[in-house]
Amino acid sequence: MRANTQLAMPGTQRLVNRPRTLPELAAEYGEQRWYAVYTRARHEKRVEEQLRQRSVETLLPIYETVRRWKNGRHRVQFPLFPGYAFVRIALKDRMEVMRVPGVVRLVGFEGKPVALPDEEMEGLRRGLTAGVEVRPHPYLRVGRRVCVVSGPLQGMRGILVRRKSQLRVVVSLELIMRSMIADVDIADIRPDMDASGG
Repeated sequence: MRANTQLAMPGTQRLVNRPRTLPELAAEYGEQRWYAVYTRARHEKRVEEQLRQRSVETLLPIYETVRRWKNGRHRVQFPLFPGYAFVRIALKDRMEVMRVPGVVRLVGFEGKPVALPDEEMEGLRRGLTAGVEVRPHPYLRVGRRVCVVSGPLQGMRGILVRRKSQLRVVVSLELIMRSMIADVDIADIRPDMDASGG
C-alpha cells in the first residue's frame, strides 16, 4: 500500500495526491520526533515510568498545587495536560510505546500519528527544567498571538493575556487541544508574525 502526501497547487486551494518516495517514507519512519501519547485516565505517571524503564525518551509535564484535605493542606503534583504524555521516538519503534499498559494511542489524524514541532517541545522542556511556574489553562483560540524570543520558553508561541499587573502567555499544543499559562517578561516576547492576522 502506498502512502500519499497532499500538496497544494500554487494559486489554488485544490489538493493533489502525490505518492511519497521510498527515501521520504524511510526518513519519516526512521527519524526520532516528538509524539503525544494519549493515556487512560490517571495513568500518565505510570505510563511515563514504564516508558523510562524501556529506555524511551519521555516528557510528562507536571505542575504543583496545594489541596485541602481533612488532615490539612498538602502540596501535590498533577499532569499539566491530563491524559497525555510525550515521547521522542522513530515511528518504526511505536509498538514499544503501544505495548505499555495504560497507553491508548499516539495522537494523530486518520489513524496516523502526527509529530509535534521539535521547537515547541524543546521550548516546553526548557521552560519546565528552568522552573517556570506553569499550570493548566483553558484552551484558547482568540487573543494576541506572540512568540517568546528569549528566556526559558524561547521558541514557543502563544496568546498574550494580562492578569492584574502581570503578563502571561497561554501556550497551546494544537494537536492535543491542551493549554498552559506561564508568566513572561515583556522583553521576552514579540508579536507572532507567522500567525495569520498577527
